[in-house]
Amino acid sequence: MSQVNEITRESWVLNTFPEWGTWLNDEIAAEHVAAKSVAMWWLGCVGLWVKTPAEANICIDFWCGVGKRRKALPDMKPSHQMARMSGARSAQPNLRSTPMVMDPFAIREVDAVLATHYHADHIDINVAAAVLKNCASDVPFIGPQACVDLWIQWGVPAGRCRVVKPGDVVSIKDMEIVVLESSDRTILITEPQKPLADSGNPIPDMDLRSVNYLLKTPGGNIYHSGDSHYSNMYAQHGKQHQIDVALGSFGENPIGITDKMTAIDILRMGEALRTDVVIPFHHDIWCNMLADTNEISTLFEMRRHRLQYRFVPFIWQPGGKFIYPQDRDRRVYQHPRGFPDIFDAETDLPFPSFL
Repeated sequence: MSQVNEITRESWVLNTFPEWGTWLNDEIAAEHVAAKSVAMWWLGCVGLWVKTPAEANICIDFWCGVGKRRKALPDMKPSHQMARMSGARSAQPNLRSTPMVMDPFAIREVDAVLATHYHADHIDINVAAAVLKNCASDVPFIGPQACVDLWIQWGVPAGRCRVVKPGDVVSIKDMEIVVLESSDRTILITEPQKPLADSGNPIPDMDLRSVNYLLKTPGGNIYHSGDSHYSNMYAQHGKQHQIDVALGSFGENPIGITDKMTAIDILRMGEALRTDVVIPFHHDIWCNMLADTNEISTLFEMRRHRLQYRFVPFIWQPGGKFIYPQDRDRRVYQHPRGFPDIFDAETDLPFPSFL
C-alpha cells in the first residue's frame, strides 16, 4: 500500500490517466463481430473505431488531446478560424468535457488510421506515435493532403501516408472505404500548417483540406461526416450510395458562430442521406458547445409522421458500443449496468431484511 509521502503529481497522473485505462482496448480486442454485422465504438468528439467480421480494425479522427487548461490566455490571432468568422478576439473557453476512453499506447491491432481534416481535435500526434511504435509496420495513415502534410511534419514516414480525395476507394480486408466530398466550411478558413496548392486563392480547395468517408462493410455502410456542416450535397450522397448509419457533428453554437449542425440539421441530414440510423456526435467534447440531444429526439417525434421519416436517431455515449443491424431499434445508449450474476452465489448478510 502506498504512503502519502510517496505520492506526487506525476504518480497521480500516471495512476489515473487515461481515465478508462485499457478497458475499451480490451473490449474491442475481445469482440468477435458476427457475420453480416459491424461493430463500432465512440471514442469521444468524432472519434470512431470500427471492426468487421474479418477483423478489419480502423479508427477515424481518434484524438487524445485537451482544450484550454488555464484562465490566463492570449487573444485569438486574427487569422484563427473563429476570429475570422466572428471578428471576436477573446479566447474561447473550450475545456474538454469527455474522459479519455481509450489508451492509444495500448493499441496493438489496427489496419488503418484515418483523419477527415486537420483541426486539432481530429488528428493526433499521440495516436500516430503509438501506432508507429506498437502496431504493424505497414499500417497506413489515410487522409486529405493537409492531414498527410501534418503527419509527415510530425515524423510519420511519407511511405506510410496515403493522400485521398473524393472518388478514391481503399480496400481493407472485408471493408471498402469510399472517400466523399466534405462540407466543412470552417476548414476553408483555417490555415493549414503547411501552405497548400490552393494558398492565396479566394476560395480554397476543400478536397485538399477535408473529406467524408463511407465505410462499406458486411454489416452495413457507415457515413462519417467529420466536421461537415449541413449541405444539400447530403442528398446527392444519399442517392449515390446506400447508407445505413450516418454520424453528424452536433453542437450548441455560440452566438455569432456557425460551426456545428443543429438538431434540425441532424434530422435533415438523416433524411437527405436516406440513412437507416442517424447518430449525433461531437456535442460531448467542448464545454462551451455542449448540446442537449433531447432536442433531436423531441423534434424527431414532432416531425416523423408528418414528414414520413424512414430513419431513426440513436443517442450514444462516449466509450459505448453500437452493433449494426442488431442495435438498430435502440434509441438511447446505456452503458452496461453490471451484476449479471445477481444471486448466483449465496448472499452474506446477518438476516434477509438487509435486502
